[in-house]
Amino acid sequence: MRKILLGAALALSAVTSAFAAWPADKPVTLVVPFPPGGSTDAIARVLAQKLPEKLGGTWIIDNKPGATGTIGAAFVKRAPADGYTLFVSSLGPFVIAPHLIKGVQYDALKDFEPVTIAVQAPNVLVVPTSSPSRTVAELLANLKKTPGKVSFASSGNGSSDHLSAELFWQQSGTEGLHVPYKGGGPAINDLLGGQVDAAFVNINSIIQHIKGGKVRALGISSERRSPLLPDVPTLQEQGVRGAEVQSWQAVAAPKGLPADIKTKLRDAIAASLNEPDVKDKLLAQGFEVVVNTPEQFAKQQATEYGRWKTLIEQRKITAD
Repeated sequence: MRKILLGAALALSAVTSAFAAWPADKPVTLVVPFPPGGSTDAIARVLAQKLPEKLGGTWIIDNKPGATGTIGAAFVKRAPADGYTLFVSSLGPFVIAPHLIKGVQYDALKDFEPVTIAVQAPNVLVVPTSSPSRTVAELLANLKKTPGKVSFASSGNGSSDHLSAELFWQQSGTEGLHVPYKGGGPAINDLLGGQVDAAFVNINSIIQHIKGGKVRALGISSERRSPLLPDVPTLQEQGVRGAEVQSWQAVAAPKGLPADIKTKLRDAIAASLNEPDVKDKLLAQGFEVVVNTPEQFAKQQATEYGRWKTLIEQRKITAD
């Protein structure tokens, strides 16, 4: 019995020592469930650059796109919970895609260890400069005059910009025409060219076009005005309540990540993103640094999971 207990104690000591040394012995992989070049990939690259300075080790990015981010999510779910495979994703795989895609190979609320919501950014309601609508009220008047005719572009079915439009119509008692594109770039191009009437676009993707006078910003989907667009009122200020949307990027791990690793990781992310040069650069791109606690992340995920499930069911939204 003594030998058994001694063996168990030595094994536990070895495991504890290995965790204490994390991430010294092999690379940490940040799995991004989207192609390179997007907002989530950009945040992952900031982390891959800064976290080695805080924690040591080698940090690499593995882009695993497909099925609205659910392929990458399922891959992370199956990985060992040892701190060497982490998930950097937008809200889609966490709170939206499970309601849109049949047979998703993970439970978004149970199969991941929440670490932190790193950053968030609002969507902006924009129209071409040629649009007759100069305010949300004028756009709503047009929607009510011609229900189902005013076109709203999005980066695809079930995207946060699509759901922002659906929520806007629901809360304002109007109905527009959804025009999905295969990505944000083509949607923005047609918006700039006046081929579509309006769109909700993530602020970091459209801010330069707004400041360059290529599109007109009517409203912002956050609870407060953005410091990047202080003259653009919120939707709530203009009478549309309950349509607040923040797009966010978060870090999670396979379920069972040891508590000490989770704490070290979250604290290092907070320190990295709150460095003045990093924070200022992110803000200039439209990202607000959040770095909340794992508990706050889990609470926000559960709330938004229910919110988007209800909207998707009520509006009969599909991924097709």
